[in-house]
Amino acid sequence: MQTPTMTLAFDMMRQETSIGRPMASSRIYNDLRQRILSLDLPPGTALTRADLAREYDVSQTPLRDAMQRLEQDGLIRIYPQSKTLVTRINLDQIREALFLRQALETEVAMKLATTPSPATMDRLREVIAMQRLVAADNTKLRRFQELDEYFHYVMFEGAGHPNLHALLRSQTGDMDRVRRLQTHSEERLGLILQGHERIVAAIESGVVEAAIREIRFHTHKPDDWADEYRALHEDYFI
Repeated sequence: MQTPTMTLAFDMMRQETSIGRPMASSRIYNDLRQRILSLDLPPGTALTRADLAREYDVSQTPLRDAMQRLEQDGLIRIYPQSKTLVTRINLDQIREALFLRQALETEVAMKLATTPSPATMDRLREVIAMQRLVAADNTKLRRFQELDEYFHYVMFEGAGHPNLHALLRSQTGDMDRVRRLQTHSEERLGLILQGHERIVAAIESGVVEAAIREIRFHTHKPDDWADEYRALHEDYFI
């Protein structure tokens, strides 16, 4: 069940990439982005503007703006006067995104640990509690992953840098798509939850070195992390 708090959480993350944009354009962008990241529109899918304009009941102008933003995110490739395709997953892009994520999240954790905020800590614990509610249901893995993203958004917001979270999201589309290919065991979900709890405890302790250690351990992935998923889904990758 999606609680009002959970709905608000996802709305806030959508708004961070929509500020200053026309409402129709942002609605199309957010919906298409989610469909691509969830693999409802898998890599290689052809997108037809005329069909999308009818589906979303909009003119070409907001649709063009939304698709330009998706191309900037690396999620689609527009071939002028020809076709538009959902891009295939790029392993080099994933490695760069992982590097950027760890660098930014380390700085965020350091800032939070330097001046711990009880309100931010309470919000992080609330997200963990919501994750626990859905972790026991293996049909709600996508919801668990959305809450995982929101946990990190709360950290960025608590550190006063929500726009940096938006920047990070724009660079992690390929990584997010690989995550949708994962099938997490109950044990793996438990480890993720423990990681979140350890991050909160380290930040709340005010020991910067502990906060750095926990966030770096939590966000680390080996360079060959996505290789096994490429072997299983070759058509999805470059």
